[in-house]
Amino acid sequence: MTGEKLPSRSEDFPEWYNQLVLKAELADYAPVRGCMVIRPYGWALWENIQQALDRRFKATGHENAAFPLFIPRSLIEREKHHVEGFSPELAVVTIGGGETLPEPLVVRPTSETIIGHMWSKWIHSYRDLPVLMNQWNNVVRWELRTKLFLRTLEFYWQEGHTAHATREEAEAETRQMLDIYAEFAASEAAIPVIPGRKSEAEKFAGAETTYSIEAMMGDGKALQSGTSHFLGQNFSRAFDVKYLDPAGQLQYCWTTSWGLSTRFIGAIIMVHGDDQGLVLPPRLAPIEAVIVPIFRHDAERAAVLEAARRLRSELVQAGRRVKLDDREGLSPGWKFNDWEMRGVPLRIELGPKDLANRSCVLARRDRPGQPGKSVAPLDELPAAAARLLADIQQSLYDRALAFRQAHTRECRTYGELKAAVETGFAVAFWCGGSGCEATVKEETKATLRCIPLEPAAASGACVVCGRPSGERAVFGRAY
Repeated sequence: MTGEKLPSRSEDFPEWYNQLVLKAELADYAPVRGCMVIRPYGWALWENIQQALDRRFKATGHENAAFPLFIPRSLIEREKHHVEGFSPELAVVTIGGGETLPEPLVVRPTSETIIGHMWSKWIHSYRDLPVLMNQWNNVVRWELRTKLFLRTLEFYWQEGHTAHATREEAEAETRQMLDIYAEFAASEAAIPVIPGRKSEAEKFAGAETTYSIEAMMGDGKALQSGTSHFLGQNFSRAFDVKYLDPAGQLQYCWTTSWGLSTRFIGAIIMVHGDDQGLVLPPRLAPIEAVIVPIFRHDAERAAVLEAARRLRSELVQAGRRVKLDDREGLSPGWKFNDWEMRGVPLRIELGPKDLANRSCVLARRDRPGQPGKSVAPLDELPAAAARLLADIQQSLYDRALAFRQAHTRECRTYGELKAAVETGFAVAFWCGGSGCEATVKEETKATLRCIPLEPAAASGACVVCGRPSGERAVFGRAY
């Protein structure tokens, strides 16, 4: 990490973001334009996201599987809306082993097609249902404008796929997974989200209904942070996924798909970060606490390091992810800045005076400087650290929610909407017409993020055309 300061978030948010990803060693640019290398610190963050979600998926009966990276082009083309939606983003392999392939292979952009093909072989009876699968993998979408984590040619994610006997079961599954994403975002990442339904123009290619969780970033823009799709029978009809019902009649399955990707790391960075660097929520941070020993000469060194190692061991035994920074030749101040850049939630400072007092200094990353410092007895450190980390987690959520509320406006007129999307979200009645939606997008560069699941308390006039409406929508500029 270089010693140069980050640009100010308020002056140049995009450059602040770009430099922070590099300086905090989360990721770097790959030789192929639009691709990224996720470095160990960034991958550790993704692993913690994986584990938190995987626990939730398995608790609801889902099993992990793995499907191939290459999909025959003919499978992609069997669902017309799907191929129309993805054609501009497809990467296609035409040569293998030095020879032209008999059929081009698509590098998977998502797996509904290959999974539908396999399910047509595996599902025969109502006794085979429901099928609840998930896979952790990489996908490729040939994006023209890319940004580390937020939009890259190749990215990592989980994609869940389920098959059901009835529409009601599939719709319930779609909503259940949306709820899981929303709960995960709030409780693990300390990010408040708005769960809602996408408009027809914004829904997934091949879905009947798409739901998403929408988060507000630190610059007021929106980020779609997870999606859940009710696919109806579109893919089961395209791939002949049928089952024999209890009455002996063949029926098409009802299917869903849902996903959350490494883009979510971008959300964590942009929601919580500050001018000093990352601010990571304790429950997902690769390192929850770092111990920085402080000494001036060798006479102090041995005692301080011995005590620091003992503290680390106690915290590890208490289930904490802890780092002891015993690097030689670096000043404590340099180390403080380094770990602030990396967003470690809690810093533990230990020097000769602290040892003499049987205490240590605790510094919270969410409150830089003296306001975030306190003293804790060494004998009570594991419990004190646990309390502080829990408080940091809640504080980050509360701060993010307050920011979103302060930058969200209820709009009655189109003029109010135009002003609101300059700095955040606009919530307004919308008639449901694609023309009004397109007008907002063309004239303000804002998109309809979602129709919140929480119903409108009353009816009103569409913010664009004035027609009566019983539905409110969230509009915002987005990544």
